[in-house]
Amino acid sequence: MLSTSGARFRRSQIATSCDWSTTVPLPQTEMPGRLQAHFAERGIRMTQQRRAILRVVETASKHLDASQILRQAQRLDASVDRSTVYRTLQLLKRQGLIDELDLMHMHGEGHYYERKLGRDHIHMACLRCGKITEFVSDMFEKLKGQVEKDCRFRVVISRLEIGGYCASCRGST
Repeated sequence: MLSTSGARFRRSQIATSCDWSTTVPLPQTEMPGRLQAHFAERGIRMTQQRRAILRVVETASKHLDASQILRQAQRLDASVDRSTVYRTLQLLKRQGLIDELDLMHMHGEGHYYERKLGRDHIHMACLRCGKITEFVSDMFEKLKGQVEKDCRFRVVISRLEIGGYCASCRGST
């Protein structure tokens, strides 16, 4: 069994093909204020604590768990507490603004959060180093279309996680 105790999740890049010479880097941050504007449009109350949490989510350049969000939000506003983080994450999920991921349960039952990127993508997790690569594929979109057609099922959300070994770790397996 592989030990992943030292691995950290890194949201590295979005690949549009497996030819790694054509990878497209992830946006490092999102325009701050977009989530706040979404809340305002829907009449959702904005507090200083929520504002700090939204800023952390908007500017994250990697997948964060709730504890990481809490620590970063507390740097912006010391009054942010754990329950406010969890309530805000639930609200963001209900509004369709973030996804909750388990990333192959590489660190137990931990859950990670990422803002919606506009297009469904595949998460590839290296089981050795913990690197997470996001892959966007037209074929994945076609598969969802085929499921809708063949099964008469409306796909609203889809997630696919693949565990294996990245190019760096493959040589050492």
